Amino acid sequence: MFKINILYFLITLFATTLGSISGMGGGVIIKPVLDAFGHYDIETISVLSSISVFLMCLISVSKKIRACNDIKLNIAIPLSFGAIGGGYCGNYIFETVLENQNANIVKIIQNSLLGLMLAVIFIYMLNKDQINSLNLKSKFWPITIGFFLGMISSFLGIGGGPVNVGAFVFLFGYSAKTASSASLITILFSQISKLLSVFLGTGFGAYDLTVLPYMLIGAATGGFLGSEICKSLSEKNIVLFFNITQILIFLICMLNIYVTIRFI
Repeated sequence: MFKINILYFLITLFATTLGSISGMGGGVIIKPVLDAFGHYDIETISVLSSISVFLMCLISVSKKIRACNDIKLNIAIPLSFGAIGGGYCGNYIFETVLENQNANIVKIIQNSLLGLMLAVIFIYMLNKDQINSLNLKSKFWPITIGFFLGMISSFLGIGGGPVNVGAFVFLFGYSAKTASSASLITILFSQISKLLSVFLGTGFGAYDLTVLPYMLIGAATGGFLGSEICKSLSEKNIVLFFNITQILIFLICMLNIYVTIRFI
């Protein structure tokens, strides 16, 4: 059991460090990797991932704000409020689908949607310099987009990072570095919503969270390391981290789909 705890610590450390640097949040790595291991059921994995990502985002965002990072709060705050509502709806959809479908089918749905989104965003990020951003200005859009991104984040149990970053670059004309910071704020609030809905619903006692302390140590360390590393990286390197991480997660998603189909 000790070896498994250390393994989960290392996975969370790796995921949240990359997540803090790229703005992905970490859950986009934690969720499919834990799916692949099969040590926990799909609901427990979602809760473990959400709590770890929440702590990482809390540390990363607080460090970025204190460092006077170029977070555009006039957009990030409405996005966050939208993400709260979206996170609640996403968790409701997840629980509803899980009640009516076999857990393996839900796992295939989640990994398929994530793989598809990663492929689209990867292609966009490679060609973003040739695609004009929309540069949306209306205050209506951040709330609406935050709701949509929070819903995806909560349903997939990933934090929503790759979707967030690509959306912020395309819709608001953000640089990748600014988009990664705004993404972490949105993820933070969507996870607050998701965890609150779990607390008011089944409660955390319904899940096997024995490995959580090790994951939290990894998440806290990853949030600190990632935000420190991010300070010294150029825009080009941020995009490189982002794209490499997307490829890695896409391959894990395809492996999860293949393995899950064999057990149906």
